[in-house]
Amino acid sequence: MKLTVRLGKDSYDVIISRGGLDRLSQLASLDRRVFIVTDTGVPAQYAARVSAQCRKPFVYTIPEGEGSKSLKQYTALLSAMLEAGLDRGDLVVAVGGGVVGDLAGFAAATYMRGIDFINCPTTTLSQIDSSIGGKTGVDLDGTKNLVGAFWQPRLVLVDPDTLDTLPRRHFMNGLAEAVKMALSLDAALFQTLESCDVQQNIEEIIYRSLLLKKRVVEKDEKEKGMRAVLNLGHTLGHAIEARKGVNGRRKNGYYHGECVALGMLPMIEDRALQKRTRALLRKLELPARLTYDKTGLMDEIRRDKKARSGFITLVKVPGLGCWRLDRVPLSEAEQLLAGK
Repeated sequence: MKLTVRLGKDSYDVIISRGGLDRLSQLASLDRRVFIVTDTGVPAQYAARVSAQCRKPFVYTIPEGEGSKSLKQYTALLSAMLEAGLDRGDLVVAVGGGVVGDLAGFAAATYMRGIDFINCPTTTLSQIDSSIGGKTGVDLDGTKNLVGAFWQPRLVLVDPDTLDTLPRRHFMNGLAEAVKMALSLDAALFQTLESCDVQQNIEEIIYRSLLLKKRVVEKDEKEKGMRAVLNLGHTLGHAIEARKGVNGRRKNGYYHGECVALGMLPMIEDRALQKRTRALLRKLELPARLTYDKTGLMDEIRRDKKARSGFITLVKVPGLGCWRLDRVPLSEAEQLLAGK
């Protein structure tokens, strides 16, 4: 399956193909220095399969986890790229999940003011969502994605076979982003998620989710308007992740998709749809209820990059397949978290 994200001179293809990782050289020029970024949680064989197709490969492995999306790791990555002798004609390839893609993409965006970047996502979450759209970056002082750039890849290669090595919780975690897309943009996809065996239909779910995101990005590449719909669940979700998420110090918290799932629920205005969404989240083995410290989460929301002059923009869902942007005072957001 193939999609093309049409952004003028920055257009690129998204290829969804089982076994595709072994055919990257047929889709892109690897006859140059290729700097492959992966992490310790990704089977080493995936980076090795890409490396075997390159004339001058370099494999750089970062520690697994959100803690690697840091300025310290970003600086170390740039230094390694410089030591490898990369110039403006060379290429960075991400082989991993969202952390690898965000960090490697940001390094590619800023090294020598920008070099080519290819994303080979290997997790459900990155294959469904984060691998396309051009958002790259790192976290700053515990706040997610505060430093970054828009930098579109030259190619995205999605190989669903790589999902076979994921622990089940990681596999299900990424499906929260498909629920997000369906809830706000595609009632039919929501119904599919409710009724189908998601593992048996994962290629269709990936394709339909990316198709929705592609259409949004094409209309609003730099998030000046419509693209904000993709933030559904993320304002509260990022706050939950900061307080209760898995990171380098906290091993028993929530993963990103799980935080987004919890962050979506208060944004659903129709009670019947909220109940239906909880049932879907449970089917997908995602958390559907959270007991949280309201004050602590509000402290995180105030630091969110979408918070301005005492207001925050929230994505609300009045009905299935519908969405609305509300710019609300932070005091109103606090009431929403409290269920008032």
